[in-house]
Amino acid sequence: MKCKILHPLTVSLVLAGLLAALAGCSPEPRTVTLREPGVYKGAKDPLLAMQQQDQVLVDRFRLVQTDR
Repeated sequence: MKCKILHPLTVSLVLAGLLAALAGCSPEPRTVTLREPGVYKGAKDPLLAMQQQDQVLVDRFRLVQTDR
């Protein structure tokens, strides 16, 4: 009976797969933050002020571009 020797590339690929699988398992605790839908609880959004500025720009555009 002939004994088969595994190819070194196959062994290294299997070891790399095992290491990658074990890297995802960590003892650190994971926390889940529950959010309420439609409610923003973060810091004040600076882009909300741009909506007012956008309306001012639209109004200015309509004042000038009446011939089109």
